[in-house]
Amino acid sequence: MKLKSTLVFTVMLGALATTIVRADQPAPPPDAEQVKFQWGVKIPLRDGVKLSATVYTPRQQKEPAPCVFTLTPYISQSYHDRGMYFAARGYPFLTVDVRGRGNSEGEFRPLIQEARDGHDVVEWLAQQPYCNGKVTMWGGSYAGYDQWVTAKEFPPHLATIVPVASPYAGTDFPMRANIAAPYLMQWLTFTTGNASQATIFADTAFWGAVNRQWFTSGKPFKELDTMLGNPSATFQEWLAHPQLDDYWDSYNPTAEQYSKLSLPILTITGSYDGDQPGAIEHYRQHMKHGNADAKARHYLVIGPWDHAGTRTPQAQFGGLTFGKESLVDLPKLHLDWYAWTMQGGQKPEFLQKRVAYYVMDADTWRYADTLEGVTAESRSYFLDSNGSANDVLASGSLAASQGKGKPDQYVYDPRDLSIAEVERSVDPSSLTDQRSIYAQQGKVLVYHTAPFERDTEVSGFFKLSAWLAIDQPDTDFAVSVYEIRPDASSILLTNDQQRARYRESEREARLVTTREPLKYDFDGFTFTSRMVRKGSRLRLVIGPVNSTFSQKNYNSGGDVSSETMRDARAVTVKLYHDRAHPSTLFVPIGQP
Repeated sequence: MKLKSTLVFTVMLGALATTIVRADQPAPPPDAEQVKFQWGVKIPLRDGVKLSATVYTPRQQKEPAPCVFTLTPYISQSYHDRGMYFAARGYPFLTVDVRGRGNSEGEFRPLIQEARDGHDVVEWLAQQPYCNGKVTMWGGSYAGYDQWVTAKEFPPHLATIVPVASPYAGTDFPMRANIAAPYLMQWLTFTTGNASQATIFADTAFWGAVNRQWFTSGKPFKELDTMLGNPSATFQEWLAHPQLDDYWDSYNPTAEQYSKLSLPILTITGSYDGDQPGAIEHYRQHMKHGNADAKARHYLVIGPWDHAGTRTPQAQFGGLTFGKESLVDLPKLHLDWYAWTMQGGQKPEFLQKRVAYYVMDADTWRYADTLEGVTAESRSYFLDSNGSANDVLASGSLAASQGKGKPDQYVYDPRDLSIAEVERSVDPSSLTDQRSIYAQQGKVLVYHTAPFERDTEVSGFFKLSAWLAIDQPDTDFAVSVYEIRPDASSILLTNDQQRARYRESEREARLVTTREPLKYDFDGFTFTSRMVRKGSRLRLVIGPVNSTFSQKNYNSGGDVSSETMRDARAVTVKLYHDRAHPSTLFVPIGQP
């Protein structure tokens, strides 16, 4: 699930290809000669269902060894390269199809089924002749989530976990801040049936057309599955729980389960990982509820990576280029971690402290004892303007002194579909494209700081306290922060979103019943770390969530998934920034 500038997340897999080996091709790599391969191994679960596994073992293995497995809905052959890599380096590795996918039996129910099944796979694997009784897991995204929920079942032979880019159900997938996205049907189609749907999933032009068709039709979001031609009981079940509740709680570890975890944990995520909110939430919950010894053995790595890069870092993505220090050998880090936690080896040299984070545009890794310790100061920038902050080129300001200008405002009319044509040609994964912002001139609010007088490390979590008044019962807000460089180029740093009815709690809806300004605290920004250079400015953009990549709120105050264009109401949003209503952006300044 990859962070996009449009607040949408997507699961990214490596390209799948078939290679025909010819006599004139180079010899197979050494790994291929060092691995024994066994396909279609059946793993019995407690309810009689059998999962299908592909087993990779070291060809020269003489003694039982620690074992690694990944539990995936993406068909086990997707991770053939990982199986070869780890087995060639001494670790038996299994790729296991989750129930109802690939060659496994049973019915696939996303996420909720993996806790008990993961437990059973651990205990079965521990009894195999090639395993010494120590079992761990590998994987990111869905396979990162698997690790957390398997751990909460406390299988006796689970020695450690390395959850990568792990969603936290209800926090970042299948919704973020209680706002869903059409991407859900792209992902559910990807995992429909037993066979691989990778080619359908990867057809971005097709999914862009599906999204635009729904967006412009004015039909309710809950009909997206039937419009697509793939009616989904899971999609409807998820939409029936539009806010955090006991249903979503059942997917994740409880406070008591976090408190009882005693195994070493290595969490990995990225500054632009769409599942970063979930990975960080798991980390925070463990830091909040875990015992001191367990927390001391939980390490966190935040790299300059998108979702796919949390497995295989790339120097370029989203229009940005990163330095050589960004290209951490993550498979080797896994090996070092496994050796330390299961074989008595040395602690990985890379893990100098419990939190490691990469500072973008400085090409350096920094370390802290805690996640909070990354930030030295939360610097206040007060929003202000002359009453008109709707123009990117003549915006409002972010300054050290409190604002005293008249309120700014924008009007969001859900019947305005013009953004659909703009997004037809904009790559939603771009971190540098400004066309969407310029296309919304007059429809969003924009604020800039003065140019920075010196290079300044910005590391941690932004926060925004905004005094907003609306004249409808509900609407959705999107907020983004950018670095604007001296040449006017733009780099997305972080974003957040909020549905007005959940301004007080994501667990309780309270429609707006006043036209007076109310305080909205945006405290769900993603982690970022970047050296903001002298002469650069920060840009804050506040506007509606109006995109082909997001569920559409028609502002009526009804069930958002059931609303149609007939329910649409234009909303006037006013942002106050006077002394009685000090709207403020809090910028995390890194350690000196």
